[in-house]
Amino acid sequence: MSKKYFGTDGIRGRVGEYPITPDFMLKLGWAAGMAFRSMGACKVLVGKDTRISGYMFESALEAGLTSAGADVMLLGPMPTPAIAYLTRTFHAEAGIVISASHNPHDDNGIKFFSGKGTKLPDEVELMIEELLDTPMTVVESSKIGKVSRINDASGRYIEFCKSSVPTGTSFAGLKIVIDCAHGATYKVAPSVFRELGADVVVLSAHPNGLNINENCGSTHMEPLQAAVLAEHADLGIAFDGDGDRVQMVDHTGTVVDGDELLFIIARDLQERGKLQGGVVGTLMSNLGLELALADLAIPFVRANVGDRYVISELLERDWQVGGENSGHIVCFSHTTTGDAIIAALQVLMALKRRVEGLAQSRQALRKCPQVLINVRFGGGANPLEHPTVKEASDRVTQAMAGRGRVLLRKSGTEPLVRVMVEGEDETQVRGYAEELAKLVTEVSA
Repeated sequence: MSKKYFGTDGIRGRVGEYPITPDFMLKLGWAAGMAFRSMGACKVLVGKDTRISGYMFESALEAGLTSAGADVMLLGPMPTPAIAYLTRTFHAEAGIVISASHNPHDDNGIKFFSGKGTKLPDEVELMIEELLDTPMTVVESSKIGKVSRINDASGRYIEFCKSSVPTGTSFAGLKIVIDCAHGATYKVAPSVFRELGADVVVLSAHPNGLNINENCGSTHMEPLQAAVLAEHADLGIAFDGDGDRVQMVDHTGTVVDGDELLFIIARDLQERGKLQGGVVGTLMSNLGLELALADLAIPFVRANVGDRYVISELLERDWQVGGENSGHIVCFSHTTTGDAIIAALQVLMALKRRVEGLAQSRQALRKCPQVLINVRFGGGANPLEHPTVKEASDRVTQAMAGRGRVLLRKSGTEPLVRVMVEGEDETQVRGYAEELAKLVTEVSA
């Protein structure tokens, strides 16, 4: 069955526009509470990022959940992966995150975690959707849920993050600039790295409800690049608004993206004999990652774009590490979902073991030139199904003989076809991309 409300990463949209409204959140809380209660006693954790609408939606969800008889434990502003972890440790039936991740403050959304700290199974999401289409009721007064606040949530999560590196680890002598995106990591991230001995300079850690992700964090790397150079730091770390994405900057001010961080982590695991299987990337992972892993005889597969699909592929193959070039990195040996702080710690440990800087460590991965051209079409017949386009795509793929690739896909949100070609020769890649984009334009006319 197709879902009416749930997308690949929960429910998300513009605040005040259905379904991101207080009345829908009230009903969603009730429907979720009813679904979870049908499985037994029900305790639900609720956390959020720092955007201003989080207070409004937290109250609405709380009312809906308790009206269904679910007990609610409020975490306040906490990274998304922290809520996944705390849901497990408190033996709750579910965790709810109020966040729109890397989006601006005028968007918001809801993500759910199961009691195991993983994405909700499809059948539970479908059960919630079915309940959303039924009249809302209230349980008998004596069975209304209770609400409490977890006051030591930050401390618990900080200790969990620190436990992902060996006991006694010290980053003394390492100077790091951290950009918290005025988001959910603003308290915990600086504490984690300082408590492990690093000299930490903090950027964008003064949320006011409106400045989350605004010209900062992992989607706007320029302030971090400038700060690393100005502070003569060893490296910089940028998180997104809800703390599940990470990008880095080396001492020269060069951005190190998720593909490169994933390579550093995977190579370290292999060198220590702890790499289980291979690595999962996505359709957008740079070809350079695939080639660099192949040089180390590390298997690599691509999933659809989205951490949900990366996690699904990891589970199916019983592998442990995967991620996206945007910085969602999953380390199953430490946690159950993408966790930016834990991924950053694994990179720092890999550098420490190799006794080298980030700039040196990333050199084994040569990123291939990648050209992306967006072609607008009228929304009629799918131009990607046109024989001329298919034939040209196959011809270009064969011409690059395994040292390049073509990806043609329709945007999920706009009437666009994304034409991407990557390979080792930038001039050749651009020529192929422009040729394919021109064909897509012609058949769309």
